[in-house]
Amino acid sequence: MQAMLEADEHHWWYRGRRRVIRAELARLPVPPGASVLDAGCGSGRTLQELAEFGPVAGVELSPDAAAVAQGRGSGAFDVRIGRLEELPWEESRFDLITCLDVIEHTPDDVVALTELRRVSRPGAWLLVTVPAYPALWSRHDEANHHHRRYTRRTLRTAAALAGWQVERVTSFNSVLLAPAAAVRLAQRWGRLGADGDYTPDLQLGPRWLNGMLERPMQLEASWLGAGHTLPAGLSLLAIMRNPQFAPAGPPC
Repeated sequence: MQAMLEADEHHWWYRGRRRVIRAELARLPVPPGASVLDAGCGSGRTLQELAEFGPVAGVELSPDAAAVAQGRGSGAFDVRIGRLEELPWEESRFDLITCLDVIEHTPDDVVALTELRRVSRPGAWLLVTVPAYPALWSRHDEANHHHRRYTRRTLRTAAALAGWQVERVTSFNSVLLAPAAAVRLAQRWGRLGADGDYTPDLQLGPRWLNGMLERPMQLEASWLGAGHTLPAGLSLLAIMRNPQFAPAGPPC
């Protein structure tokens, strides 16, 4: 658990992703005192980031991680143990939801996205991040219990089937796409790590290296925060909105 906390706080990937998330959320017209949910909150580091918007709740499958998340807010965060497909809140509860690298872990992403919409208010915002490019499927995905990687089209389709309006989709973590793709494909073709068990643990490494790897995502955050998008990257980010009114059904 201590290793998880260290990674959440200091690893370049988590730090860089938080920069990107902050930049995207800053562009949204979230109402003052919004009710906020981090769906799949892990150890709760993102809950602290979201607290500026209003009262924050989190849901997490792991009891140990949920206990750590609850402790971060000194009791201020409403953290519950549960599954994304069966959220322990009433309908129309939240104004803003984040779901960061979670729905790829669910057997049916449409079910998960539908449940997230159930607990969101009309007009509420949902920010989702997922791993990109099914062609990069590798031992990394298997070790992390992923069910899928996404294209923009498959992410948009899942969102639409769940009733969300997709307002914006962009890639991020672009600079490391080429080297990471080479490693993932080597893993898949059995040329790397074939003689031992693959471990997905994130190693912190030296501080200078973490800083160097985080720098590109810092630049990406500034670019995305200005309203631009990125055409390619290891991850996808989507901004969705719960329609104010239910979409019209097909004509009779």
